[in-house]
Amino acid sequence: MLYKFKSKAAGDLIMLEPNGRRVLEIVGKDPGPQGIIQVTEMPGAIQKLEDTITREEAEQKAAVEEARSKGQVPPSLSAISLRQRALPFIDMLKRCQQEGKDIVWGDVSPP
Repeated sequence: MLYKFKSKAAGDLIMLEPNGRRVLEIVGKDPGPQGIIQVTEMPGAIQKLEDTITREEAEQKAAVEEARSKGQVPPSLSAISLRQRALPFIDMLKRCQQEGKDIVWGDVSPP
């Protein structure tokens, strides 16, 4: 499954199911086959994504430093970080918030 996010304020954004599901869960949305993020929810969604990215990066850095301090091989990290996957979505949220347009996904027409 693919998630296709749509809005009148930005081009469509397509994410693979695991990535779209994670982003939606982080912002507190049900990652069902369709849904909406209203303009009033966007500041909180942006903050949740940015906080999660910061926390994840700090945890990864700490794990690498801990392994090195113990003389161990650092843990293998995902080649593509949450920051890289979520940045286009954060950009879409910011654009839509600025223009006052909701974001929808699934079989729903853009507002």
